[in-house]
Amino acid sequence: MTFLAIDAQKNLFTLQKSQLQFEQTLVMSRANYITKQMGIRAEQLGDNGDIDNDSTYIQLQQEESYLETRQDSLDSQITLIENEISSLKNLVNNNIKTSCSLNLIGG
Repeated sequence: MTFLAIDAQKNLFTLQKSQLQFEQTLVMSRANYITKQMGIRAEQLGDNGDIDNDSTYIQLQQEESYLETRQDSLDSQITLIENEISSLKNLVNNNIKTSCSLNLIGG
């Protein structure tokens, strides 16, 4: 019956993965919005504007950088969870096969 506990753990990891993917979607949406805002700000400043010294543009760049870092972190977390889920699936399958084999032998 150990495989039932392992399967429950796998399901918890699957739920956590879904939550991270949802957050990833929100981060990507926010990053796209920030990129759009940077373009708008650059247009507002025009060719004569100095975006490197514009506080609004700099703030947008910093937020974009943070979101890229957060995206990388989420990607790493999702990969780790996917690996753990795969490992747990294999463990569950092996426990079921072993249990079935023992039942046949003991039968």
